[in-house]
Order: sequence, then structure tokens, then C-alpha cells
Amino acid sequence: MAMKMAVEEINNGSALLPGLHLGYDLFDTCSEPVVTMKPSLMFMAKVGSQSIAAYCNYTQYQPRVLAVIGPHSSELALITGKFFSFFLMPQVSYSASMDRLSDRETFPSFFRTVPSDRVQLQAVVALLLNFSWNWVAALASDDDYGREGLSIFSSLANPRGICIAHEGLVPLHATSVQQLNKVFDVLQQVNQSNVQVVVLFASPRAVYSLFSYGIQQGLAPKVWVASESWLTSDMVTTLPNVARVGTVLGFLQRGAELPEFPHYVETHLALAADPTFCASLNAELDLEEQVMGQRCPQCDHVMLQNLTSALLQNLSAGQLHHQIFATYAAVYSVAQALHNTLQCNASSCPASEPVQPWQLLENMYNMSFRARNLTLQFDDKGNVDMEYDLKMWVWQSPTPVLHTVGTFNGTLQLQHSEMYWPGNQVPVSQCSRQCKEGQVRRVKGFHSCCYDCEDCKAGSYQKHPDDFACTPCKHDQWSPEKSTGCLPRRPKFLAWGEPTVLLLLLLLCLVLGLALASLGLFIHHWDSPLVQASGCLSTLFLQAAEIFVESELPLSWANWLCSCLRGPWAWLVVLLAILVEAALCAWYLTSFPPEMVTDWLVLPTEVLEHCRMRSWVSLGLVHITHAMLAFLCFLGTFLVQSQPGRYNRARGLTFAMLAYFIIWVSFVPLLANVHVTYQPAVQMGAILFCALGILATFHLPKCYVLLWLPKLNTQEFFLGGGPKEAADGSSSGGDSSGAQ
Repeated sequence: MAMKMAVEEINNGSALLPGLHLGYDLFDTCSEPVVTMKPSLMFMAKVGSQSIAAYCNYTQYQPRVLAVIGPHSSELALITGKFFSFFLMPQVSYSASMDRLSDRETFPSFFRTVPSDRVQLQAVVALLLNFSWNWVAALASDDDYGREGLSIFSSLANPRGICIAHEGLVPLHATSVQQLNKVFDVLQQVNQSNVQVVVLFASPRAVYSLFSYGIQQGLAPKVWVASESWLTSDMVTTLPNVARVGTVLGFLQRGAELPEFPHYVETHLALAADPTFCASLNAELDLEEQVMGQRCPQCDHVMLQNLTSALLQNLSAGQLHHQIFATYAAVYSVAQALHNTLQCNASSCPASEPVQPWQLLENMYNMSFRARNLTLQFDDKGNVDMEYDLKMWVWQSPTPVLHTVGTFNGTLQLQHSEMYWPGNQVPVSQCSRQCKEGQVRRVKGFHSCCYDCEDCKAGSYQKHPDDFACTPCKHDQWSPEKSTGCLPRRPKFLAWGEPTVLLLLLLLCLVLGLALASLGLFIHHWDSPLVQASGCLSTLFLQAAEIFVESELPLSWANWLCSCLRGPWAWLVVLLAILVEAALCAWYLTSFPPEMVTDWLVLPTEVLEHCRMRSWVSLGLVHITHAMLAFLCFLGTFLVQSQPGRYNRARGLTFAMLAYFIIWVSFVPLLANVHVTYQPAVQMGAILFCALGILATFHLPKCYVLLWLPKLNTQEFFLGGGPKEAADGSSSGGDSSGAQ
């Protein structure tokens, strides 16, 4: 009826084909390929003929028709499409949506006024993602339409993280025991998979078999995402107790409203009761009965009371406007192509020669045309781009009513306030709960949607909510556990305000203060016996050597060496020691200068900036001179036996060298085990503690005597003669030359 209305509009108007009238023949395919091919062959035959003649060139062949509208189903379109494509006969379907029909090599003359199933399934995937339904079952009818739809859905769903718990095919006719067992197995698998959402891409007959048997067996209510073919089917919507199946959602192409169509149907069906109307139809028959056989006598007497109440209700409510408009638009596409081929103007179509189907086909490629208030265009695959409406079944009567709850035009937009859910709660269909922020999925089994949530460790983060592995941070970034991003590392070095540095500064001030105080005190008491007995400002090595010489060498040698060690030669030795030390330090700093190092690994949240020694061997050579002198000092004083009743100068030197060795021997394992961040502080601390140890063991006791025990600062306390007099046991203690 929609095609008849479109043809009458075109014939009664002058916009497309002025001065011309379109004719048509209608045939019922009965959804059978054999029945469909009979009129298809007749369309390609010449007028008055029942067969197609064989020619080497069909360029000038004039078949009975210029274009074919239909058929309705994709299975029939696959058959007729190949046949008409061989003759380059334009064919426009108003409902065949299989994606395979977009293949231009196989179907070069096929067009349709509905989008491909691939677009519809893209909308279905967007719907599942919007509600986080990633654990679903996918069922399809056991025919070409269902199998292809199931394959496309799987290819679209899997890359988007949607897991298909079960795939199944539903028989078209559940009449035999074997077919009933298949339906039972499908229902059992759906229940065992523990899914709440089922994508059902099937023909109405398969859905009828599935739902009728499922209602009898007590199928638990589910959310059914319907394909366009059965969403508005009377066969399904009028099924008894169909509301028990649960919630039904599906997409329908929008199209344009045809508000006058219900009135048009009622008016024309009312004419069937008039005998004169049927007589006029017989007089206007274009097809000879000898070609197509006897005309159906009941077809001309279909009246309103012959239509089902559901169909009348759907017509009045506009539930089928998408199918009606698609048929209406198919007629207008052929009329527009004929308009372009004949080069029609506002008053006439001037072409004089008959039009061939292939000429009409050339003008249909990428053609745009207008149907009501919509402008449509065939793309390079013969499809049109149309928006989808998301429909939901709402029960306001024994049969459901379709409510629009969203749209899809590449992006899904939902009207959540218009949706009706059981218990006002959106169903959840997930194998595993959503992971929290900072967690990734560790897959269990074969399905990526079944997983355990695992925290991201420090130094890594969750980049996307559906990640299966944590993403490591860059070398200049860090992150705590369970992070969704990384933070920049801050530079770490020994800054002035750190507690460690402040302690080192306090220790340095203490050492400098004690050293300066000792120096000042010694200078103030320069001529006192204690300062003179302590060697004044000579080095510890010279004092140790002097003590060793006095105690262990013969008297003649001892007097000569002591005079050298106490004379001007002592300052030369001090200067030489300073120059040697300076030379070693200069060689080390010029040949092996420390390098600035930026270490990204040693600290978890910061980047360490420190100076790294290039050669530990060279540093050891610098320090080995100190160690050798300290060892000689210790050896020279430790082996000396103090004389009774005389001040023991060797004792202070011995303890000073012990302090030196204890500190530096402890320094080596401490430096090896301490964190690299604090190694410079350990080195500085060792130097300061070494100086403090020498001060505390050698100089500070003498300062104590100078300040608080001045009665001991006398020659009698440090009484002694030459180096050998005490050893000889002289009771007089020697003459005054021993104190010089």
C-alpha cells in the first residue's frame, strides 16, 4: 500500500515525471525462493513472452520493467540480487539489510532504503557499552540473515571488551522433536551462562519459536536486544504472555512520518466492498493470465475486517512508519533516477527513445533524492545513511507499545527518564565487577570479561579502565600504588635546609670552634711547660718520631735527631707534608674530577642528583699517605715504654691514632651499606669525626690542664733529663738540660 500511495503521488504530481505515468505489478513472494523467482523471470522477459531470449548483447534488450522494488527479506534479496545484477536491472529493497548485499562486485545493481545490518549492530554495541553490559549471550536465527548478523556482532563486540558467554542458532520452525531439542538447548545454555542480556538477531519465525517455548519452560526474564526484523513483528508481539520474557530494546531507522497513510489504507480497503472497483481492476490488468496464471480472486476483496487488530493498531499508532517510509522512499528513488535519465524539466520529459534498465542504473549510483522532508543519498555500496531510534517495549495493553528512549546517528544518546526497568533498577550483566581506580584486570579462563582485579604497584599506573596490565611510568615520573597517572619526580640532593646537612654544619662548627679555641689557648700559653712538652704546633708525626727517637735510639743518635726534629727542619717537614698532600689532591681533582650524576632509579619518588667518584683507586692513593703516617705514628708511640715518674707524651698520640683508625675503618663498611643518597654525608661526617677524635684525644686533655689544672703545668710535672737519663734510673732526675 505504501508503494501504491507513492506511485499515485508521483503520477498525480508534475515535479518528477511530468506527462508520464508509472505502472507497476505486485506479487507476493510468500517468503519462498521458488515463488520469488517466477515473477523475477517474468520481469526480465519481453511483453507477451514467458521466457528470456538469449542474446550476445543485451544493451538494446527491452524487458517488461525498468526497475524492481523489493523483496522484503534478505534471503530472497540474495537470490534475486544476483539474477537482476546479471542484466543490470536496478533493484531497490525496502527491508533487506544483510551486510553481504553491500558487495558491489556481486550485487552491482542492488540498492536499499534501509541501512546495513552492520550499522544497526554498531548501535547495539554502543548500547551495551553505555550500560556496561559486557557479559551477554548472542542468539540468531538459523538462516543467512541470522548467521551473518551473529558473525558481524561478534566481530564488533570482541574488540570493544564485550564478552559473548554463549552463541546459539534458533531453528526457524520448532515443529519436530529435533528442532524443539535445539531450542531447549539454546535456552538451557543461556540460563547456565548467567547472563542478564541477550542479543537476539533473528527472523520473526525463529523468535516466535524461542519465546513460545521459553514461556512454557519458565524462562527467567532477560533484557532482549532485538534486531529490526522482529521488534515490530505481529507474530511476536501478539504471542500470549510475551511480557514474561522481560525487557525488549531495539533500533529502528527513523525515516519520515506519513500521517495520511492510515487514512489511505482505510479508504482503499473500503473500496474493495464495491463490485465496480474490482471490475475496473480486471480491466486495467497489465499482465496476461496466460503468462502468470490465474489471478488470485480473494486478493481484490481484502477489507478492513480482514486485517488483524494488531496491524490496525500499529498503523494508527505509527508503529510501522519505518517500514512504510522505506517502501515509499524506494519508489521515489526509482522515479528520481528516471527523472535524471529522461532529463525531465518542469513541464515534460523530452527523451524520445525507450529507456534501458542499465541507463537507469547509471543514474542511480551515488544519487541523492528527496522523500517527503528527508533528503537521502545512495553511497557507493547502494546504502542510505539514516538515523536510528532506540525503541523499548512498554506494556499498556495486551500487546507492547514502542516508546522512543534514544537515538543513534553514530553516537548513542539515551533518554533515561523514559526507560522502564524492573524494580526501577538497571539490570547488571557482568561476569566480574568493575575494577576500582588504579587496578587492572587479570583474566581468568578464556573470556576477557571474567577477571580478578589487581592493584598497580608503585611506579606503574592504570592507563585505561579496561587495561589488562599496568603501564610503567616514564623514568622522570613516579606513582604510588593504585594510581591512575604518574607524577613528576622532584630533584633530590643535599640541600642546606635538610636535617643531615644542618647536623654536619653544627659538627663542623664544633670542630672549628674547638680547634680555634685550642690554638688560641696554646698560643696564649706558648711558653708553658705543657705546650712545650706537647710539641707546640708541630705535626703529630714529628712528635711521634721524636718520642720514638728519645726512647729507642742510642743517646748520640737520639740527641742529634731530636735537635733536627725540634729545629728549623721541623717546619720544613711540615711544609713538605702540606705540599705532598696538596699535590696529591690536585692530581686527583684534575685527573679524576667527580662527575654530576642524575640517578632515576635509586629513589622511588625523586631523582637523585649527586657527585660520583670516577676512580676509587685514585681516592685511595690520596688517603693512603694519611694512613701510612698514622700507622707510623701509632707504631712509634705504641712501642715506647714510658719512664716512671715522667709525663707520658706517647699516650695521647696513641689514642689519637686509635681514634683515626677506628673512624676510617668503620667508614668503609658504612659507606658500602648506606644508601647512595647519604654517601656524601657519610664522607663528610667521617672527616669531621676524625678531626674531632684527634682533638678530643690529644689536644683537649691538654686544654683541660691549662684551664682547670694549672698546678700541673710545671717543669716538675714534666721533669726529665736527656732521653736516656730516666732509663738509667737517676734519682736526681737529671740536670736542667733535659728540659730544654
